[in-house]
Amino acid sequence: MTHFASGGGSIPTGVTGKSTEEDFELLDRWREGDRQAGNLLFERHFESVCRFFANKVSDGVDDLIQKTFLGCIEGRDRFRKQASFRTYLFAVAHNVLRVHFRELKRGSPVDFNVATTDDLTPSPSTVFASHEEQQLLLQSLRHIPFEHQLVLELYYWEDMSASELAEVIGLAEGTVRSRIRRAKELLRARMKVLARTPALLKTTISDLDHWVRSLRQQLGSVNG
Repeated sequence: MTHFASGGGSIPTGVTGKSTEEDFELLDRWREGDRQAGNLLFERHFESVCRFFANKVSDGVDDLIQKTFLGCIEGRDRFRKQASFRTYLFAVAHNVLRVHFRELKRGSPVDFNVATTDDLTPSPSTVFASHEEQQLLLQSLRHIPFEHQLVLELYYWEDMSASELAEVIGLAEGTVRSRIRRAKELLRARMKVLARTPALLKTTISDLDHWVRSLRQQLGSVNG
């Protein structure tokens, strides 16, 4: 399990009980030095944040997770209170990942609406896929523009609505709906290129929603 520091030292692990405390209350208590509150918040959202980074970077996932949670603390005062903690968390993760990719490119301009994850970090995905259909999907997601990959993964793996996605990426809800449709088109087109056989392509596309969602548990535990 990942450990990281926030002023008062590393966050302890091992909390298993459920709490009725709201996430923002936990965040505020953590910011004030309550490490137990930070641990509870971390335990609640670790798997989701891990999934977010798992198919986009091959190294340094722990560091990016740490930066995301600490970024939530640092940006708390600037946050618009009407959104949920979950959309806030992924908005921070989105920004952390974009900064990470820009640093990899050593300051070169990056158009995230064009560049793919494979362009930005060409190392193969380290995520284990138990079916060929899942492996094809993981590869194809990495070969569509980064912002389209992001939308599809949050849509399928975190069950985010268009309105929630709009909060995460800072676009109008109608624009996000169009992006989801376009992302699905791009994913199917990329699968046609990468599929090893016509039969594999057919079985993947015929039940696309099932195969994409079936990756959720494996991605959540990839760094656990």
